[in-house]
Amino acid sequence: MSVVSEKRAIISRILNFSCVDGPGNRLVIFLQGCNFNCISCHNPHTINHCDHCGDCVAGCPAQALSINQQQKVVWDESLCTQCDQCLDTCPKSSSPKVRHYTVSDVMALIRKQHLFLSGVTVSGGEATLQLPFIVDLFKAIKSDAELNHLSCFIDSNGYLAESGWQRVLPYLDGAMIDLKSWQNETHQWLVGRDNHRVIESIRLLAAQDKLYELRLLHIPGKSDLDDEVDAIATLINRLPTSVIVRLNAFQHHGVVGEALNWSKCTERQIEEFHQSLSGKITNSIVLPSVYL
Repeated sequence: MSVVSEKRAIISRILNFSCVDGPGNRLVIFLQGCNFNCISCHNPHTINHCDHCGDCVAGCPAQALSINQQQKVVWDESLCTQCDQCLDTCPKSSSPKVRHYTVSDVMALIRKQHLFLSGVTVSGGEATLQLPFIVDLFKAIKSDAELNHLSCFIDSNGYLAESGWQRVLPYLDGAMIDLKSWQNETHQWLVGRDNHRVIESIRLLAAQDKLYELRLLHIPGKSDLDDEVDAIATLINRLPTSVIVRLNAFQHHGVVGEALNWSKCTERQIEEFHQSLSGKITNSIVLPSVYL
């Protein structure tokens, strides 16, 4: 792959090892940028891209941020203590602590630890906003004799159009899709977009045997999934029984703004949702292990 044409990604964070982002032990790449603006987002600093306003610079206690001659915010990772004060300061739901990686950069990182990995998951933000990078990365993994045993997964909000999924499907082993609500009006209020394309993505991926997990976020009194159990069950019963259904409980960790005033989802409320859904579907249901 030539240096000129090689795709680059804006990356918020890389987890070298994770056991909760797909099957087995996985390297997880969190890409910056999202096309949803979820009120309940627990990673709001991944939504937008830094516009170099500089509001975060003066308040950095480690002096890890500065403004260069091009009037751009520069992050010195060697000085950073990860206090995240810059994330709290940013008025744009962004972060100055992003890195730019080429496909070759990420491949080199994967190669260093591939013996300990089951696969690679690309998440976000919303991963599919940087689809050309994902396609080239997954293609490189699948064509590499040393790495092609690794499974390639995407964690997505499901808003990618069918034409986009068709580009990555030849190299994709599985996807995990979030369904925030069933009623379109509720979904529009929660995330700023409708849910028609999300449901289309769920059905498309399932038809291609690429849907690994369907995630349902329970926000008592705000989202409508517990009130729409019959409709949710009808959707799930048209999916392969191998698709895992994961129930996520809304918590305050990382949340900012209005949603901090919402009540957290309790273990009892998740159990009630689980009981109402489990009697209507045969798919395996995973419950939260921690409530924070």
